[in-house]
Amino acid sequence: MKILLSDITEDGLDLAFEDAFESGPFKALSPVKASLHVDKFSSEVLIAGEVKASLELQCSRCLKLFPRDTDIEVNAVYHPLDDLKGEERHEVKDDELDMGFYSGDELDILELVKEQVILNIPIKPLCSESCRGICPICGTDLNTGTCSCRQTSADPRLAVLKKLLDDRKE
Repeated sequence: MKILLSDITEDGLDLAFEDAFESGPFKALSPVKASLHVDKFSSEVLIAGEVKASLELQCSRCLKLFPRDTDIEVNAVYHPLDDLKGEERHEVKDDELDMGFYSGDELDILELVKEQVILNIPIKPLCSESCRGICPICGTDLNTGTCSCRQTSADPRLAVLKKLLDDRKE
């Protein structure tokens, strides 16, 4: 969904829409809902609002798919791309992390919403905090059963160091 910056009135622009994302690192279980308010001050565009999404994620411990609802607060500032001209390198400061750039008279709101959803996916999604994961040897789901694999607490790559310690004790 693209908006024309010239269409933003003095009172701003209210947007409410739903969109089903077809691609990305997540699967949307239902259309992503966004309720946003867009204001323009000189060449700066401020976007504030809320995005709601119901996603299907994969647990990083047991690899099962699970649903997760997210409510995301959006606060973004856009500046014209011309503001960066002449700068080969630009260090991003803390107060610039929610800043974006636009070119021309058009701004793609759908890309902002998709970006916010992606940024709010946990780095290590878990189906539950108590998830025990899978056995690294036989692959049994430890949430549903146990396995008879011999679990060693030491990393096998460190066996040489253990042997050195044992030799030293003798």
